[in-house]
Order: sequence, then structure tokens, then C-alpha cells
Amino acid sequence: MSFKAGMVQLRSSTDPARNVKDASALIRSAASQGARFVSTPEMTNLFEPDRERLKAITRPEAEDLAVKGFSELAAKLGIWLHIGSLALKSEGDKLANRTLLFSPEGKIVARYDKIHLFDVDLANGEVYRESASYTGGQAAVVVETPLAPFGLTICYDVRFPALHRALAMAGAKVLLVPAAFTVPTGKAHWHVLLRARAIETGSFVIAAAQGGTHDSGRETFGHSKVIGPWGEVICECGTDPDYKVFEIDVAQADAARAKIPNLRHARDFDVKTVSAA
Repeated sequence: MSFKAGMVQLRSSTDPARNVKDASALIRSAASQGARFVSTPEMTNLFEPDRERLKAITRPEAEDLAVKGFSELAAKLGIWLHIGSLALKSEGDKLANRTLLFSPEGKIVARYDKIHLFDVDLANGEVYRESASYTGGQAAVVVETPLAPFGLTICYDVRFPALHRALAMAGAKVLLVPAAFTVPTGKAHWHVLLRARAIETGSFVIAAAQGGTHDSGRETFGHSKVIGPWGEVICECGTDPDYKVFEIDVAQADAARAKIPNLRHARDFDVKTVSAA
């Protein structure tokens, strides 16, 4: 099974309406070139580092204007639309960092809440405490579509190989890694992490990202990438808003897994700690 897919790179702002408009324009461009599936980055609807303002302007999924807008867009274009993630109100005073997959009829057919939350202090002084605003998800998700079985992840999840292996073992052949990587970590790790997840699972990886200096002053790495199941880079963006259209031949994932059948060779094992003192 082969199909044309699209990947959108954004520079989302603190204005949700503007973000939906900008994302929609690039999604339309990809669809106009034949993409039947389009993927967008993490935080497509809102890139707002101020915690209190973030909580003040987010809405529950059922009331969010971005959800409504992207549902209508998917139906109008007749495409599978993967919104990498949206900031949405959840339970209590916490938010959900949530992926939504819309069918060509505009229906939400899959949801995934980011499991691994990014809490770090970077050497350049930047501090991130995703857990202060968001509640982590509890379940990994594989969604079977007529195009391909997709495994859903978000950004920091890429550093957890066990998640991607579990998705592949459950049938995923295309792993989706929408992201908003920082510049320091992006320069050091983005490329190699994506290739590693593709190679070790024999999967396509589509990683739509945020890129550039946002109106909040924060910078993201960009360099959205598509990686093939053998680890080859199929296409890549720079740091500006952009889109790419490319071919996904799902049979290539089967071929890669036949050459290196490590998914079938996994064995349970114990870990022993031995003291040499």
C-alpha cells in the first residue's frame, strides 16, 4: 500500500486563531499536491510559555475552536488529518497535551495524550516544567486506517525506545513524532533519535516540528523530518514554516523487518547487579 503524505512545519504563536489559520494554509497546500494524510507539530494551536495565560485561554476539547476548525478542514479536503498536539483543558486545573486524528469525514478517530512530560533544566539556563501544567497520558495508541497503521507519540516520547517498540509490536508501521524541540537538544539529539526509532522498529517516522523564534521569545529547532524504515532521511525542512509532500510505501516497513527481524527476536530477561568491591 502506497500513499502520498504531507508534513507541516509551524512557528505557532500565542494567538490560537492565527495558529489555526497558518496551519490550515499549509495543510491545504499539502493536500493540493495530493497528500491523503497530513501531520502537524506539537502545540499546533498554541505556543504559550506563560503558565497562567496558557491555562486562561485553553478550552476543553468539545469547546476548542481549533478542534472544530481542523475537523471541518479534514472533511472539506477529504484527508486524514493528524494534529500533532493541542493544548486542551483536562481535569482539575491541569491541561492535556493531546494528539487528534481526524478522518476524511472530519470525525475524531483517535486521541493520544503525551505520556512522558518534559521537566528539565538546560545548561543555557532554560527551564521546562511540563508537569506543572499538563497531566501525562496513561495509554499508548495504535490507530489502524486504510492507509497504514499509525503509532502515536509526542515530542519527549522520542527518548523512550520502549514506547516505540511497543507500538511497532502492536502493529504500527508509521510512527508519528510531532515535536517542539528546544534548539540545544535539537542540535545534539533530534536527528539521531529519529533515525534510531525508525531503524530499531523498521518503521517510517514522520516528525513534524515547530521551528524558529516564536513571538513569546522561545526558540524551537525545526528540521521536521521523514525517516524511512531502513533509517534513510526521505525529506527535511529548515527552520521556517514549510511543508513537504512525500510517498509512504508501507511494504518497505515489512521489507525492513524481514531483513532485520529484531521485533520477533525480543526476549524477556532479568537484570542482575554484581558487586566487585
